[in-house]
Amino acid sequence: MKLAIMQPYFMPYIGYFQLINSVDKFIFYDDVTFIKQGWINRNQILINNQASLFSIPLSNASSHALIRDVLITEKTYEKWKKSFLNSILFSYKKAKNYEPISNLIRSILESQPKTISDLAIRSVIEVSQYLGIKTEFQISSEIYQNTHLSGQNRVLDICENENVQTYINPIGGVELYSKKVFLEHGMDLFFIQSNKSIYKQFSGEFIPFLSIIDVMMFNDIEEIQEQLMNFDLV
Repeated sequence: MKLAIMQPYFMPYIGYFQLINSVDKFIFYDDVTFIKQGWINRNQILINNQASLFSIPLSNASSHALIRDVLITEKTYEKWKKSFLNSILFSYKKAKNYEPISNLIRSILESQPKTISDLAIRSVIEVSQYLGIKTEFQISSEIYQNTHLSGQNRVLDICENENVQTYINPIGGVELYSKKVFLEHGMDLFFIQSNKSIYKQFSGEFIPFLSIIDVMMFNDIEEIQEQLMNFDLV
């Protein structure tokens, strides 16, 4: 079995989906601490041919809270949702896939999420289904009960529970995980490096690695499936 583990991100960039597509099972790491100023509740879309940051309002986000416990700010979420959908309309109404993708986004946002984990996980699963990704999903807090461990030891414990032969991690984990240690536990470790897939946006200079929203607006499913394979394993 090939396995990957990542914190749940809302509408992440295509590299996140390349990781999902490269494994048999993907685990949402929701019982680790929230990363402030990270990508869990934020990403970028294209506005006026520039990368523009959006951020979902949260009420108790801190580096001491687990992701699964971080609440969406109920009082401001509806206002933010309306504003964000208007931004999507303003930015992408002339994109070839505006109708189906805007409907997908609206459906995800109207799911009445209580936590950022709920919303982020739903966004990833629904986008994966749209793209035809067949990977199995699991939520770490629901099964492993190993929060007493941390770092590489916790990941190894999950892998051993799942009888993993190959573990794939984003390239940012090169300094955190040891191929030698994984081999000692009978597993191969690889790091995934996403390559830039260039596609036609509007008339400006191409801006890579925006939210998957941008990719879906301008590319059909078959084109995205090709982009899902545009990575290197090291």
